[in-house]
This record gives sequence, C-alpha cells and structure tokens, in this order.
Amino acid sequence: MIPGSKGLKSDASLLARGFLNLGPAKNISNLLTLRVQGDTDRRKHMLYDKDIREPLFDFLEERYGKTRIIEEKQVGRSRADVILVRPSDLTGIEIKSDADTYARLERQIKDYDQYFDFNYVAAGSRHGIHIAEHVPPWWGIITIEQEETGVDFYMLREAAPNPNRRLRAKLSLLWRPELAHIQEINQMPKYREKSKVFVIDKILSKVPEPLLHEQISQELFERDYTTIEETIRQYKRSR
Repeated sequence: MIPGSKGLKSDASLLARGFLNLGPAKNISNLLTLRVQGDTDRRKHMLYDKDIREPLFDFLEERYGKTRIIEEKQVGRSRADVILVRPSDLTGIEIKSDADTYARLERQIKDYDQYFDFNYVAAGSRHGIHIAEHVPPWWGIITIEQEETGVDFYMLREAAPNPNRRLRAKLSLLWRPELAHIQEINQMPKYREKSKVFVIDKILSKVPEPLLHEQISQELFERDYTTIEETIRQYKRSR
C-alpha cells in the first residue's frame, strides 16, 4: 500500500483498473483524486436544512390535516425549527440535517420539553441509525431519505405525550394581545396594568386545562404576522 493510503483500494486492484500506470507521483495524485471525488459524491447526496423544510411541511400537512406551521420560534435558550399547531396541542420538531451534529441537542431537548405537548426529531439519513440513542423515548423520530423522485419521510417512531411540558411555558408563547383575547372570551378582568407573568398566572387559575389547550391553538391558528405590530401598538395605546 502507498503510505497514508489506509482505507483505499490496494495497488494491485487500482493497477488492474488502470489507475496506477503513470509512475509514483501520478499514482498518489490519482488516489487523492479518487478520495476527493468520493467526498464530492457524498456531499451531493447530503440533505441540508434547505432541502428538508418544504417537503417536510407537505408531509406534515398530508399526515395531520388541519395544521399551522410556525418556524424559528425562541423557546428557552433554543430556537425551535418548527412548531406544528393542531386544534388542541403543539408539536415541536427539531431538524437534524446530514450537515448537523448533536452538539446542541441535549440543550434543545430540555427546552422543547418545557413548551410542547409532543416532540419529534426529523433526521437525515446520516443520523438515522443512531438518532434514537440521542432523544428520550417519548420523542418521535422522522427519518429522511433522498430518493430519485425527491425527499421521502418515514415515521420511524410516533411521539408519546411529553411528560415534562409546562403549561405556563406553553402559554407564554402567546403575545400579550392574544392573552388578552383569552381573558376576554373567558370573561376575565383585563389586568391591563399588570405584567404578562401576572396575567398568565390568572389565566392558569381560571381556565380549565383542556379548554386552555384548545384556546392556545386557536390563537396561534389566527396569528397574523403581517398585522401583529399594529395589533400590539393598538393594545399598548389602550392600556
């Protein structure tokens, strides 16, 4: 074997295929070319975040029906890639593309578990074999494969109810005007001069939990990012 060529084909094998016939310098050059070409081919088949998102949204809509997708929402010290809003629950989805590592996953799991009723990791094929070792048993797993016809998704494991979800944290995802609407429909005082934390405590003490889950989802279904700044300004002026 040529020094430093561990893991490559033997000289005899390469000679038989016509790669080793131009002298030592050319032999090494050809070996390096083969290695670079192999790396390039692997990168061509890697799935990046940008390749995954839109097909993933189509998959979720087809699987769950009435949903709304919210992207890149701050939760604790992490940023949730995807929040799937359904009529009575919220699902957090962390995307791990083939280019991602597990470096932040432990922190992300702790943060997602505070806010969402269910959680999934959507993992590229590079992670597919080992991803179950890195997430809790109540997390679901969606694996992603690049096929000739496009990106395919497989439900490797359904998510179970998250035992660590805190309703207070989930309710904090709503903006103040959205909380005010929940106060209104539950015939609560407005508490305009009080803090958001105070209002959340009052809502938690007043509204039954099953109903509150539905009302949180409804507020997120109706959230309009094109008008929210004006809505917040109007709310502040009315205080």
